[in-house]
Amino acid sequence: MDSSLPDNPGADGNRQAGQSPAEHRMESDCLGSLPVPADALYGIQTQRAIHNYNITGVRISHYPEFIKALAAIKKAAALANNRLGLLDDERTQAIAYACDQLLAGKHRAHFRVDVIQGGAGTSSNMNANEVIANLALERLGHPRGDYARLHPNNHVNLSQSTNDVYPTAIRLALVYMGLNLHKAMGRLARALEDRARRFAHIIKIGRTQLQDAVPMTLGQEFHAWAIMVGEDRQRLVEALDLVREINLGGTAIGTGINAPDDYPALAVKLLCEVSGQKMILAENLVEATQDAGAYVQFSGVLKRTAVKLSKICNDLRLLSSGPRCGLGEIKLPEMAPGSSIMPGKVNPVIPEVVNQIAFQVIGSDLTVTLAAEAGQLELNAMEPVLAHNLFGSLMLLKRGCLTLADKCVSGIEADEARCRAFVEQSLGLATALVPHVGYESASHIARAALHKGVSVAEAAAEMLGWSAERLAEVLDPGQMLAPLPSPRPYSPDGEECSCGI
Repeated sequence: MDSSLPDNPGADGNRQAGQSPAEHRMESDCLGSLPVPADALYGIQTQRAIHNYNITGVRISHYPEFIKALAAIKKAAALANNRLGLLDDERTQAIAYACDQLLAGKHRAHFRVDVIQGGAGTSSNMNANEVIANLALERLGHPRGDYARLHPNNHVNLSQSTNDVYPTAIRLALVYMGLNLHKAMGRLARALEDRARRFAHIIKIGRTQLQDAVPMTLGQEFHAWAIMVGEDRQRLVEALDLVREINLGGTAIGTGINAPDDYPALAVKLLCEVSGQKMILAENLVEATQDAGAYVQFSGVLKRTAVKLSKICNDLRLLSSGPRCGLGEIKLPEMAPGSSIMPGKVNPVIPEVVNQIAFQVIGSDLTVTLAAEAGQLELNAMEPVLAHNLFGSLMLLKRGCLTLADKCVSGIEADEARCRAFVEQSLGLATALVPHVGYESASHIARAALHKGVSVAEAAAEMLGWSAERLAEVLDPGQMLAPLPSPRPYSPDGEECSCGI
């Protein structure tokens, strides 16, 4: 059972205020000794990181997929070391048990390192090593901190370095979180497609540059948004395939020092089995240890998705503007009173919050780009901030898609009469006259309708002398809707992808 662990060290920097030395155990490392809370699963290196990195207030436990990824890697490493004769059965089984506890979501409160940290992720790796070591020690019947029997570095971190474990954990966590985003985007696409079917018969006026264009259906508008989301789901799958390549087994700089020759391939094979995900050993581990290009591309896909979601939300806000003095073609679900001073006002709060999510993701993309560029020689030491921003963007986009689908799109209603009225008074109908009278004459008719304050049909009747029947036929909005055939109509339910969703 997790203990309640205080957030901040006491004034002495070592123990919590109000706690006695008896509530601590002493641990040592190459820098000396420190007291660690007696009930903590973490050890001295995590304790130092807690003291050193009071940066964001966000712990690595904020991203459970990352803790799950670290546990999967440590279990795979222990099993590989055991098969290669480097780790005895008793310690292997104890470490595997500890990792299974973490994979089940337990003990997350003991992962207390700030997400942004120096040391290229060493503190995160050691936090995992120490928690796993102490859980394993308890499994073997020994007290926490009894590292002579099972050591965080010598046993849990055997054949590993932070420099292959940490980036591998980032990439595996990206896969976990990316698949969750993929599902959320599918839910949003289905919600948009459902509205498209419901609104397929409603004719409205299309707009370009916020000016009247030509008729379309409200269903076509929603279907286009569903396609946009569906396209980005495919781009996400492609980006996930890139981050599946890992450098596990490369240890410090990719040369594999302190790891047997057979370890990398075996460890990756076992990681696939433990994690349930297809991960691929990089062909050149020196290159893979320093190259952050896949993160940049992955972040770019998240930015692209954010941009499109924000555009859709902009459109929803425009089309629902009013309710009486705006476009008002659609009605969004009313989620909350919108003003502390204007009675009865209701704002489009769900699209607004998704817009803000998009702004955050777009800004995070620049951070990822700069962090990837900042790599030097054989390692990129800026991966913590890179990971924090990628994880944060994935979390925000997933929640944004689900919120938009469930609390907005699925409840949108159409004002059919208002849509029809806009079409009837639109100058865009003059476009249908071009094949019959030419652009110049149609333009004169449209300008005359605007200046006289009459409909295009009325202006055309006066200037062309056509019968009412012919005008009704030529200016029928329903005859202006025929789209080009789509060779691959979007089908969110039937879509398959290489990631198994």
